[in-house]
Amino acid sequence: MHLQEKTITSDTVYEGRIFTIIHDTAELENGVTAIRDVLLHSGGVCVIPLTEDNEIFMVRQFRYPFREVTTEIPAGKLEKGESHYDCGRRELVEETGYTCTEYIYLGEIYPTPAYNTERIHVYLAKGLQPDKQHLDDDEFLDIEKIPLTQAVEMVMDGTIKDAKTQIAILKTARILGI
Repeated sequence: MHLQEKTITSDTVYEGRIFTIIHDTAELENGVTAIRDVLLHSGGVCVIPLTEDNEIFMVRQFRYPFREVTTEIPAGKLEKGESHYDCGRRELVEETGYTCTEYIYLGEIYPTPAYNTERIHVYLAKGLQPDKQHLDDDEFLDIEKIPLTQAVEMVMDGTIKDAKTQIAILKTARILGI
């Protein structure tokens, strides 16, 4: 049972629209029990829309928990039964008003693995083609184009704080040799 924990009890303490919280008692490998509070989340997808000129379509939006406007790449929550592939393509057009001809999977990340089950799938979108933006009724954002090299600088100087955006930008820069 090395590096494993066994769930002894599990109680749901909150069920919301976006996540559920469970309160568990777990047995550790040394036989001692510990409390584990876990946020259950359906997961999401983020997409880095890259133009032929190596510019990224970024979204600026207010993030309530931090009470500030952040600069991020388009992203969204997986709907029940939706594939991450389809979710990313949906979010790309909803938030930016663009579709793509090339859609490259860059992997999966665990943004906060200590207490949250959220998994975010990362995609690179190329061959962008204009379509029509379809924001949700409760979604308000601005779109701006930022050169990839500038976005890398914004990650490194702390201007871009969102983890999924940082990872996608740095992976894309590495893939392109920038």
